Amino acid sequence: MKSNLTEKEEVIALIKGDVKAFNLLYERYHRPVHANILKLVNSPELAMEILQDVFLSLWQYRSKINPDQSVGGWLFVVSYNRSLNTLRNKLKESIDYVAEYPIGLAVDEDTPLLEETFMLQMQMLEEAVAFLPKRKQEVFRMCRYEGRSKEDVANLLGISRQSVSDYLKQANKAIKEHIAMQYPFHAGKTLLSLLVICCGY
Repeated sequence: MKSNLTEKEEVIALIKGDVKAFNLLYERYHRPVHANILKLVNSPELAMEILQDVFLSLWQYRSKINPDQSVGGWLFVVSYNRSLNTLRNKLKESIDYVAEYPIGLAVDEDTPLLEETFMLQMQMLEEAVAFLPKRKQEVFRMCRYEGRSKEDVANLLGISRQSVSDYLKQANKAIKEHIAMQYPFHAGKTLLSLLVICCGY
């Protein structure tokens, strides 16, 4: 399925309820989003369930999406939080109590999805990424948002794999420092979960 629209135009169409735009965005992002989820949950079946849930959320909360922000970033943040929630719930099913479990890393299922927490995460992440030099932005977005391997990014950008690793490490550090400096009063679950996202996996 091909489109002559830019991603921003597709998002604007999605916000208006255009199913074709949704399908185009799904085709573009479902593989990297699935790959990122799979890295976390390590279960193909569970990863597929979460993937479907994430894209269902994309449709349900389309009116909340900012067309000037990256859809890939939105999907990355949402899929990360959903994966952690799922893992936490799986643990709760098998044991009654988990001592010292990192509650701050996920959002409770009864929290309104993608409202204040997810939107604040996206705002914080996008602002921090925008401060990166161009090449580091490219590497971060391709590795984190698009789920590409370091080898793939190196080939696409014409640089060494080591350079990709260095750029990604530097970008992660810069993003964490920017968020900690700009949002010192959000040291709770919002900041904690976002810092874990930036650390990668």
